[in-house]
Amino acid sequence: MDWLSHFAQINWLAVLLAFVSSMVVGFVWYMPAVLGRRWMQAIGKTEDDLKNIEGGAGIWLPMMLASALTSILLAVLLSALDINTFFGGAFFALIVALVFRAGGHVIHNGFAGRPSAVTVIDSGHDIVAMTIAGAIIGAMQ
Repeated sequence: MDWLSHFAQINWLAVLLAFVSSMVVGFVWYMPAVLGRRWMQAIGKTEDDLKNIEGGAGIWLPMMLASALTSILLAVLLSALDINTFFGGAFFALIVALVFRAGGHVIHNGFAGRPSAVTVIDSGHDIVAMTIAGAIIGAMQ
């Protein structure tokens, strides 16, 4: 478990900025004027449907925790692999996002029978958000 030793080398400000950047990307990505309207259409929901979803913090907290853990693990991996540049971090995160995040969307949405637009929009979000997070962490390692 040598990779755990890299927790001591994490730049927590970089992790925080990567987390915040992911939230900002998601906010912009899913705005109705950007891709939100198309995404809602693809999942069969309206803005009113989404505004009236019950659950409050039960919806937001797990999503934010997952995003925070993604930024932390990305920082550990970049440190363990000695990737400490903007472009190195961005490229590594891009590859990880393509394989694990987009790949997961393709598998799960495919078996669930969801429209391909959902997969493309959600995968695009994850690829952009993770690439930016990796660039931030890589530049600040």
